[in-house]
Amino acid sequence: MSTTTIRLEDALKARVLAAAERAGTTAHGFMLDAIARNVEQSEIDSAFDALADQRWEQVQSSGKTVAWDQAKSYLTARAQGVPVRKPAARSSGTPAK
Repeated sequence: MSTTTIRLEDALKARVLAAAERAGTTAHGFMLDAIARNVEQSEIDSAFDALADQRWEQVQSSGKTVAWDQAKSYLTARAQGVPVRKPAARSSGTPAK
């Protein structure tokens, strides 16, 4: 395990100490947890972006999309817990650029 030194403004250090106390942990533990959660969120965001890019490439190469009114109806039903069949993507003619 390596050591990293960080410099905190006095006001932020006081906030970290207070938050750590409320959480029932040390300032060190609190900061480690905060860093770990931030790294995990960054990894989730990166994976989401990669999937979005992959799906956008699919849309561009196939030209197949779902009409907004169909997508909206599907998502509304799903949000309300109504079982509904996913709408089929259809070709709109020429692929989007």
